[in-house]
Amino acid sequence: MNVETSIPLLDEILGEWQELIGKDYAGYRNHVFRVVNFCLALKECTPEEVEKIIIAGAFHDIGLWTGKTLDYLTPSLPPARDYLERRGLQAWTTEIELMITEHHKLRPYTKLAYPLVELFRRGDLVDFSLGAVTNGLPKEFIKQVKDAFPNEGFHAMLAKMGSKWMLKNPLNPAPMIKW
Repeated sequence: MNVETSIPLLDEILGEWQELIGKDYAGYRNHVFRVVNFCLALKECTPEEVEKIIIAGAFHDIGLWTGKTLDYLTPSLPPARDYLERRGLQAWTTEIELMITEHHKLRPYTKLAYPLVELFRRGDLVDFSLGAVTNGLPKEFIKQVKDAFPNEGFHAMLAKMGSKWMLKNPLNPAPMIKW
């Protein structure tokens, strides 16, 4: 397993959002790089699958900033859709949207038509859990990825945002989580 430290398409997509993301940019960029690396380590992917993972990765949490909300899954969809349309990749829309909307599903995504949805969920979970959930990845590989792409405050930002959200929405403390 090799850590992918250079993913030009990912930097190209995220670069368009750097100003909006602001001080959280390094943390989000590194989070996405970690998720993509974990996905690629969990399954040998075709070039098309790699591109889909990169696109979903770039947009999967972007609604934190576009929607200014912890309930960010739905606000993450229009930017992804717009990107796919600009690139002439509308045929990928359903799959990319599912990769985004289901990435915090607590149980496995089992619809066989879109296997990348479950792969992406598992890759994100490795990072979301700070490596506590390995999904079968070697702990040494997880450490290498985390060393290459340090947290840069990403999880602290989520915790702070989550605390504020819970005070205002005590009956819906984690709106992005699905069964």
